[in-house]
Amino acid sequence: MRRMRSRRTTLAVPSSNPRFIEKARDLPADEVLLDLEDAVAASAKEGARAQVVAALNEGGWGGKVRVVRINDLETPWAYRDVIEVVEGAGAELDAIMLPKASDASHVQWLDRLLTQIERAMGYEVGRIGIEAQIEDARAMVGIDAIAAASPRLESLVLGPGDLMASINMKTLVVGEQPPGYTEGDAYHYIFMRILMAARAHDLQAIDGPYFNIRDVDAFTRVAERAAALGFDGKWVLHPSQIEAGNAVFSPSQDDYDHAELILDAYEHATKVEGRGAATLGDEMIDEASRKMALVIAAKGRAAGLPRTKRFEPPAD
Repeated sequence: MRRMRSRRTTLAVPSSNPRFIEKARDLPADEVLLDLEDAVAASAKEGARAQVVAALNEGGWGGKVRVVRINDLETPWAYRDVIEVVEGAGAELDAIMLPKASDASHVQWLDRLLTQIERAMGYEVGRIGIEAQIEDARAMVGIDAIAAASPRLESLVLGPGDLMASINMKTLVVGEQPPGYTEGDAYHYIFMRILMAARAHDLQAIDGPYFNIRDVDAFTRVAERAAALGFDGKWVLHPSQIEAGNAVFSPSQDDYDHAELILDAYEHATKVEGRGAATLGDEMIDEASRKMALVIAAKGRAAGLPRTKRFEPPAD
Protein backbone atom coordinates (compact mmCIF):
# COMPACT_ATOMS: atom_id res chain seq x y z
CA MET A 1 0.00 0.00 0.00
CA ARG A 2 1.07 3.56 -0.68
CA ARG A 3 0.98 4.54 2.99
CA MET A 4 0.45 1.80 5.54
CA ARG A 5 -0.91 3.95 8.32
CA SER A 6 -2.87 2.12 10.99
CA ARG A 7 -6.54 3.05 10.71
CA ARG A 8 -8.19 0.43 12.89
CA THR A 9 -10.33 3.17 14.41
CA THR A 10 -11.11 6.63 13.05
CA LEU A 11 -12.59 8.87 15.75
CA ALA A 12 -14.89 11.51 14.27
CA VAL A 13 -14.78 14.78 16.26
CA PRO A 14 -16.98 17.86 15.67
CA SER A 15 -14.56 20.67 14.90
CA SER A 16 -16.88 23.23 16.49
CA ASN A 17 -16.55 21.60 19.93
CA PRO A 18 -13.25 22.48 21.70
CA ARG A 19 -13.97 20.12 24.59
CA PHE A 20 -14.36 17.13 22.30
CA ILE A 21 -11.20 18.08 20.40
CA GLU A 22 -9.19 18.29 23.61
CA LYS A 23 -10.50 14.95 24.85
CA ALA A 24 -9.67 13.25 21.54
CA ARG A 25 -5.94 13.87 22.03
CA ASP A 26 -5.77 11.31 24.83
CA LEU A 27 -8.00 8.63 23.33
CA PRO A 28 -6.39 5.52 21.77
CA ALA A 29 -7.93 5.83 18.29
CA ASP A 30 -5.45 5.35 15.44
CA GLU A 31 -6.87 8.26 13.47
CA VAL A 32 -8.61 11.44 14.58
CA LEU A 33 -10.99 13.05 12.10
CA LEU A 34 -11.65 16.74 12.75
CA ASP A 35 -14.99 17.16 11.01
CA LEU A 36 -16.10 20.30 9.21
CA GLU A 37 -19.01 18.61 7.45
CA ASP A 38 -22.05 16.86 8.95
CA ALA A 39 -21.06 17.34 12.59
CA VAL A 40 -20.91 21.14 12.26
CA ALA A 41 -23.95 23.40 11.82
CA ALA A 42 -23.95 25.73 8.80
CA SER A 43 -23.71 28.77 11.03
CA ALA A 44 -20.59 27.40 12.75
CA LYS A 45 -18.63 26.13 9.75
CA GLU A 46 -16.42 29.15 9.13
CA GLY A 47 -15.51 29.45 12.81
CA ALA A 48 -14.79 25.73 12.99
CA ARG A 49 -11.96 26.10 10.47
CA ALA A 50 -10.04 28.27 12.93
CA GLN A 51 -10.61 25.64 15.62
CA VAL A 52 -9.13 22.99 13.33
CA VAL A 53 -6.05 25.06 12.50
CA ALA A 54 -5.44 25.82 16.18
CA ALA A 55 -5.94 22.19 17.24
CA LEU A 56 -3.49 20.88 14.65
CA ASN A 57 -0.85 23.49 15.40
CA GLU A 58 -1.11 22.95 19.15
CA GLY A 59 -0.01 19.34 18.65
CA GLY A 60 -0.29 16.68 21.29
CA TRP A 61 -1.73 14.08 18.92
CA GLY A 62 1.00 11.51 19.51
CA GLY A 63 1.19 9.01 16.69
CA LYS A 64 -2.40 9.50 15.54
CA VAL A 65 -3.18 10.04 11.87
CA ARG A 66 -4.52 13.61 11.67
CA VAL A 67 -7.31 14.11 9.15
CA VAL A 68 -9.77 16.91 8.40
CA ARG A 69 -13.07 16.22 6.66
CA ILE A 70 -14.02 19.16 4.48
CA ASN A 71 -17.49 19.93 3.17
CA ASP A 72 -18.49 18.39 -0.12
CA LEU A 73 -17.96 20.09 -3.46
CA GLU A 74 -21.60 21.02 -3.91
CA THR A 75 -21.46 23.37 -0.90
CA PRO A 76 -20.12 26.93 -0.68
CA TRP A 77 -17.57 25.95 1.98
CA ALA A 78 -15.38 23.29 0.38
CA TYR A 79 -12.67 25.38 -1.31
CA ARG A 80 -12.23 27.67 1.70
CA ASP A 81 -12.04 24.62 3.98
CA VAL A 82 -9.04 23.35 2.02
CA ILE A 83 -7.29 26.68 1.63
CA GLU A 84 -7.62 27.86 5.23
CA VAL A 85 -6.79 24.52 6.85
CA VAL A 86 -3.84 23.62 4.62
CA GLU A 87 -2.35 27.12 4.54
CA GLY A 88 -2.82 27.43 8.30
CA ALA A 89 -1.74 23.98 9.47
CA GLY A 90 -0.67 21.90 6.48
CA ALA A 91 2.60 20.87 8.10
CA GLU A 92 0.58 19.19 10.90
CA LEU A 93 -1.96 17.51 8.62
CA ASP A 94 -1.75 13.95 7.28
CA ALA A 95 -4.79 13.81 5.02
CA ILE A 96 -7.98 15.48 3.83
CA MET A 97 -11.19 13.46 3.77
CA LEU A 98 -13.41 14.24 0.81
CA PRO A 99 -17.07 13.45 1.50
CA LYS A 100 -19.53 12.48 -1.21
CA ALA A 101 -16.78 11.71 -3.69
CA SER A 102 -19.22 10.73 -6.41
CA ASP A 103 -16.85 11.10 -9.35
CA ALA A 104 -13.13 10.84 -10.06
CA SER A 105 -13.12 14.52 -10.98
CA HIS A 106 -13.94 15.40 -7.36
CA VAL A 107 -10.76 13.71 -6.17
CA GLN A 108 -8.74 15.26 -8.98
CA TRP A 109 -10.01 18.74 -8.02
CA LEU A 110 -8.82 18.25 -4.46
CA ASP A 111 -5.47 16.87 -5.64
CA ARG A 112 -4.82 19.91 -7.83
CA LEU A 113 -5.85 22.40 -5.15
CA LEU A 114 -3.60 20.69 -2.59
CA THR A 115 -0.70 20.78 -5.04
CA GLN A 116 -1.15 24.51 -5.63
CA ILE A 117 -1.23 25.25 -1.90
CA GLU A 118 1.75 23.01 -1.15
CA ARG A 119 3.83 24.77 -3.79
CA ALA A 120 2.78 28.21 -2.59
CA MET A 121 3.54 27.36 1.06
CA GLY A 122 6.78 25.50 0.40
CA TYR A 123 5.41 22.16 1.60
CA GLU A 124 6.47 18.83 0.15
CA VAL A 125 4.21 18.29 -2.84
CA GLY A 126 2.07 15.21 -2.50
CA ARG A 127 2.66 14.60 1.20
CA ILE A 128 -0.92 15.35 2.25
CA GLY A 129 -3.08 12.34 1.44
CA ILE A 130 -6.73 12.02 0.48
CA GLU A 131 -9.42 9.75 1.87
CA ALA A 132 -12.48 9.45 -0.38
CA GLN A 133 -15.92 8.73 1.08
CA ILE A 134 -18.18 6.53 -1.03
CA GLU A 135 -21.68 7.74 -0.23
CA ASP A 136 -24.06 7.28 -3.16
CA ALA A 137 -24.99 5.03 -6.05
CA ARG A 138 -23.02 7.11 -8.53
CA ALA A 139 -19.85 6.61 -6.52
CA MET A 140 -20.42 2.87 -6.31
CA VAL A 141 -20.83 2.62 -10.08
CA GLY A 142 -17.70 4.69 -10.75
CA ILE A 143 -15.61 3.44 -7.84
CA ASP A 144 -12.75 2.06 -9.94
CA ALA A 145 -12.17 5.45 -11.57
CA ILE A 146 -12.39 7.14 -8.16
CA ALA A 147 -9.83 4.73 -6.71
CA ALA A 148 -7.44 5.50 -9.57
CA ALA A 149 -8.00 9.27 -9.56
CA SER A 150 -4.97 10.42 -7.56
CA PRO A 151 -1.66 9.11 -6.21
CA ARG A 152 -2.58 10.93 -2.99
CA LEU A 153 -5.43 8.55 -2.28
CA GLU A 154 -4.87 6.43 0.83
CA SER A 155 -8.30 4.95 1.56
CA LEU A 156 -11.86 4.46 0.40
CA VAL A 157 -14.34 5.03 3.21
CA LEU A 158 -17.91 3.77 3.29
CA GLY A 159 -20.45 6.49 4.15
CA PRO A 160 -23.33 4.17 5.06
CA GLY A 161 -26.10 6.61 5.94
CA ASP A 162 -25.97 8.65 2.75
CA LEU A 163 -25.43 5.55 0.63
CA MET A 164 -28.44 3.78 2.15
CA ALA A 165 -30.56 6.86 1.44
CA SER A 166 -29.17 7.08 -2.10
CA ILE A 167 -30.38 3.60 -3.00
CA ASN A 168 -33.69 3.94 -1.10
CA MET A 169 -32.84 1.21 1.38
CA LYS A 170 -35.79 0.57 3.69
CA THR A 171 -34.22 1.24 7.07
CA LEU A 172 -33.56 3.98 9.59
CA VAL A 173 -30.79 2.16 11.46
CA VAL A 174 -27.33 2.68 9.97
CA GLY A 175 -25.38 -0.57 9.81
CA GLU A 176 -28.18 -3.01 10.60
CA GLN A 177 -30.03 -5.23 8.14
CA PRO A 178 -33.12 -3.53 6.69
CA PRO A 179 -36.50 -4.85 7.89
CA GLY A 180 -37.67 -7.71 5.71
CA TYR A 181 -34.16 -8.76 4.66
CA THR A 182 -33.85 -12.13 6.34
CA GLU A 183 -31.35 -14.00 4.18
CA GLY A 184 -27.68 -13.14 3.82
CA ASP A 185 -26.25 -9.65 4.22
CA ALA A 186 -27.84 -6.65 2.49
CA TYR A 187 -24.49 -4.84 2.53
CA HIS A 188 -22.28 -7.63 1.18
CA TYR A 189 -22.08 -6.28 -2.39
CA ILE A 190 -21.32 -2.76 -1.12
CA PHE A 191 -18.54 -4.00 1.14
CA MET A 192 -16.97 -6.22 -1.50
CA ARG A 193 -17.19 -3.58 -4.24
CA ILE A 194 -15.38 -1.04 -2.08
CA LEU A 195 -12.85 -3.65 -0.97
CA MET A 196 -12.06 -4.82 -4.52
CA ALA A 197 -11.56 -1.26 -5.78
CA ALA A 198 -9.37 -0.43 -2.82
CA ARG A 199 -7.15 -3.48 -3.13
CA ALA A 200 -6.86 -3.15 -6.91
CA HIS A 201 -5.30 0.28 -6.36
CA ASP A 202 -3.32 -0.43 -3.17
CA LEU A 203 -5.66 1.54 -0.92
CA GLN A 204 -7.11 0.86 2.50
CA ALA A 205 -10.81 0.11 2.93
CA ILE A 206 -12.53 1.66 5.94
CA ASP A 207 -16.03 0.89 7.22
CA GLY A 208 -18.29 3.75 8.27
CA PRO A 209 -19.85 4.44 11.68
CA TYR A 210 -22.37 2.51 13.74
CA PHE A 211 -24.80 5.04 15.14
CA ASN A 212 -26.01 3.26 18.30
CA ILE A 213 -23.04 4.49 20.33
CA ARG A 214 -24.09 2.84 23.60
CA ASP A 215 -24.39 -0.69 22.23
CA VAL A 216 -20.76 -1.81 22.09
CA ASP A 217 -21.74 -5.44 21.51
CA ALA A 218 -23.66 -4.48 18.38
CA PHE A 219 -20.80 -2.27 17.23
CA THR A 220 -18.42 -5.19 17.69
CA ARG A 221 -20.69 -7.51 15.74
CA VAL A 222 -20.89 -5.24 12.68
CA ALA A 223 -17.17 -4.40 12.91
CA GLU A 224 -16.34 -8.11 12.86
CA ARG A 225 -18.28 -8.47 9.61
CA ALA A 226 -16.11 -5.83 7.92
CA ALA A 227 -12.89 -7.17 9.43
CA ALA A 228 -13.67 -10.71 8.31
CA LEU A 229 -13.92 -9.55 4.70
CA GLY A 230 -10.60 -7.72 4.89
CA PHE A 231 -11.44 -4.12 5.79
CA ASP A 232 -8.67 -2.24 7.58
CA GLY A 233 -10.74 -0.31 10.11
CA LYS A 234 -13.95 1.43 11.06
CA TRP A 235 -15.18 4.83 12.17
CA VAL A 236 -16.01 5.32 15.83
CA LEU A 237 -18.35 8.00 17.16
CA HIS A 238 -17.83 7.51 20.88
CA PRO A 239 -14.86 6.65 23.12
CA SER A 240 -16.63 3.45 24.22
CA GLN A 241 -16.25 2.03 20.69
CA ILE A 242 -12.50 2.57 20.38
CA GLU A 243 -11.20 -0.38 22.39
CA ALA A 244 -13.56 -2.79 20.65
CA GLY A 245 -12.65 -1.44 17.22
CA ASN A 246 -8.91 -1.65 17.84
CA ALA A 247 -9.30 -5.25 18.99
CA VAL A 248 -11.48 -6.33 16.07
CA PHE A 249 -9.13 -4.92 13.42
CA SER A 250 -5.94 -6.23 15.02
CA PRO A 251 -4.74 -9.81 14.63
CA SER A 252 -4.58 -11.86 17.80
CA GLN A 253 -1.15 -12.21 19.38
CA ASP A 254 -1.03 -15.87 18.34
CA ASP A 255 -1.96 -15.08 14.73
CA TYR A 256 0.58 -12.28 14.54
CA ASP A 257 3.38 -14.46 15.94
CA HIS A 258 2.42 -17.27 13.60
CA ALA A 259 2.50 -14.94 10.58
CA GLU A 260 5.98 -13.70 11.48
CA LEU A 261 7.17 -17.28 11.93
CA ILE A 262 5.82 -18.21 8.50
CA LEU A 263 7.73 -15.32 6.93
CA ASP A 264 10.93 -16.29 8.73
CA ALA A 265 10.59 -19.97 7.84
CA TYR A 266 9.87 -19.24 4.19
CA GLU A 267 12.79 -16.83 3.91
CA HIS A 268 15.13 -19.41 5.47
CA ALA A 269 13.90 -22.14 3.13
CA THR A 270 14.21 -20.06 -0.04
CA LYS A 271 17.36 -18.06 0.68
CA VAL A 272 19.40 -20.40 2.86
CA GLU A 273 18.25 -23.85 1.81
CA GLY A 274 17.34 -23.00 -1.78
CA ARG A 275 13.91 -24.60 -1.59
CA GLY A 276 10.58 -23.24 -2.83
CA ALA A 277 8.55 -24.60 0.05
CA ALA A 278 9.13 -25.31 3.71
CA THR A 279 7.54 -26.73 6.80
CA LEU A 280 6.74 -24.97 10.04
CA GLY A 281 5.98 -27.69 12.54
CA ASP A 282 3.42 -29.85 10.77
CA GLU A 283 2.41 -27.06 8.38
CA MET A 284 3.52 -26.88 4.76
CA ILE A 285 4.18 -23.31 3.63
CA ASP A 286 4.83 -21.85 0.18
CA GLU A 287 4.60 -18.56 -1.69
CA ALA A 288 0.83 -18.35 -1.14
CA SER A 289 1.41 -18.86 2.57
CA ARG A 290 3.94 -16.03 2.53
CA LYS A 291 1.48 -13.63 0.89
CA MET A 292 -1.23 -14.45 3.43
CA ALA A 293 1.24 -14.06 6.29
CA LEU A 294 2.35 -10.67 4.97
CA VAL A 295 -1.19 -9.35 5.41
CA ILE A 296 -1.47 -10.45 9.05
CA ALA A 297 2.08 -9.38 9.87
CA ALA A 298 1.53 -5.92 8.39
CA LYS A 299 -1.64 -5.44 10.44
CA GLY A 300 0.13 -6.60 13.59
CA ARG A 301 3.10 -4.30 13.03
CA ALA A 302 0.83 -1.34 12.30
CA ALA A 303 -1.05 -2.07 15.52
CA GLY A 304 2.23 -2.11 17.46
CA LEU A 305 2.05 -5.75 18.53
CA PRO A 306 5.30 -7.17 19.91
CA ARG A 307 6.75 -10.47 18.77
CA THR A 308 6.66 -13.10 21.49
CA LYS A 309 7.99 -16.06 19.48
CA ARG A 310 11.20 -16.38 17.45
CA PHE A 311 12.00 -18.63 14.52
CA GLU A 312 14.53 -21.38 15.08
CA PRO A 313 15.95 -22.96 11.94
CA PRO A 314 15.50 -26.74 11.83
CA ALA A 315 18.53 -28.74 12.91
CA ASP A 316 20.42 -30.53 10.15
